[in-house]
Amino acid sequence: MPETTRDQNAAPVTGAPIIVTIDTPTLGDRSYLAHDGEVALVIDPQRDIDRVLALATKEGVRITHVLETHIHNDYVTGGLALAKATGAAYLVNRADDVGFERIAISDGEIVEISPTMRLRVIATPGHTYTHLSYALDARRAVGADWEPVGAFTGGSLLFGATGRPDLLGHDHTHDLVHHQFASAHRLAHELPDHVHVLPTHGFGSFCSAGSTGDTTASTIGHERGSNPALTQDQEAWIADTLAGLDDYPAYYAHMAPANSAGPNAPDLRTPEVVDRATLTDRIAAREWVVDLRTRTAFAAGHVTGTLNFGLDGQFSTYLGWLIPWGTPLTLLGESAEQVAEAHRELVRIGIDHLAGAATGTPDQWSEAPLGTFERATFADLAQVRHHRRVFVLDVRRTSEFDASHIDDATHIPLHDLLARLTEVPTSEVWVHCAGGYRASIAASILAGHGVPVVAVDDSFDNATSSGLPLTNAST
Repeated sequence: MPETTRDQNAAPVTGAPIIVTIDTPTLGDRSYLAHDGEVALVIDPQRDIDRVLALATKEGVRITHVLETHIHNDYVTGGLALAKATGAAYLVNRADDVGFERIAISDGEIVEISPTMRLRVIATPGHTYTHLSYALDARRAVGADWEPVGAFTGGSLLFGATGRPDLLGHDHTHDLVHHQFASAHRLAHELPDHVHVLPTHGFGSFCSAGSTGDTTASTIGHERGSNPALTQDQEAWIADTLAGLDDYPAYYAHMAPANSAGPNAPDLRTPEVVDRATLTDRIAAREWVVDLRTRTAFAAGHVTGTLNFGLDGQFSTYLGWLIPWGTPLTLLGESAEQVAEAHRELVRIGIDHLAGAATGTPDQWSEAPLGTFERATFADLAQVRHHRRVFVLDVRRTSEFDASHIDDATHIPLHDLLARLTEVPTSEVWVHCAGGYRASIAASILAGHGVPVVAVDDSFDNATSSGLPLTNAST
């Protein structure tokens, strides 16, 4: 399970709430549990609520309130299921059209959590029209003054960025980007500098607009001085934000409807074990059979026709992006633990049903000769190009390609590859991305279609030093 970490800087006054971060790095999101030693609130919980329940038990607290900052577009929420499991109040914006019972809240309301902990509801539209942020107030004792200590900002104000404004469709982007700018300024105006910014998105999530870098903690004061939404004038910021928007995962289209309907807790029981003959039939039928091992292990030997989505990268993001929704899915892992981890990742994006799974090694999954392909570096590619012309396939996103790319490389973003396979020759192909993970996914797709492929497993930063000719945006 992803690690839970205590925010050591989130208690600026004596008796302030303890805030524990629940990271989901493969989706680039955070959830939060805040408590006073007895009762707790939870913000934006992920689908697999067992780790939230385990955390509450570890902290020795009772969850009394569960809140959503917005109807999420990048994962299926565990909010309703968590509220049912704990008897907690489930608070969702009154303006959200949902298919379940909730406590409806609106801008300006105060939610009393305990005698020393409360939330103030702040409308912050921009990521969605109904987005809310929550200012967390604390006081030393009953009757003392309240002091703001943190702000759960969801997809509004992030670390050095904001949530993207285009997820509701092009027709809404113009209005939402203006709302997002205004919301960032409202938070900066209403909250003092020392208040900790506690966003849900911004740690690799495609819900972010702009780069959040490697920042892991921030305050309103820091954002006021560094966040482009707060340092640029409105029109310049809007222009930059819109220009920087890139594609986002196709599975996002299914998340908001699922969250509005009210998802139940996931079924994480072990999937049905699939034997060798069944695997052979499924691969022959071109069903999705996914090998969870690392790209190094996959390249060295794999069952031909399987796809490599390793658990060492953004597994669920890219699998959810590429798989036709509703397609039967079979997992291959080295161990039951590996399959269970993948299963957990998948239910977070609403892939609840697995057709089955097998564990072990490729020679146990198939009697046929195993497939292999070469791995290489950009220096290897440069050397090869001195001797012969090779087809170079760049599967990065459009913004990455536009910033810098190898001269004469063919650009097909990974998420478009399955629909554009006819544009790839059946002769030798060298495929690369920014670091190797996406290249291995692409290589597995091409190898499964009989294309001789070399996967460049290297940082694109090394392309320049290798001597490869590049076209850069600045040139």
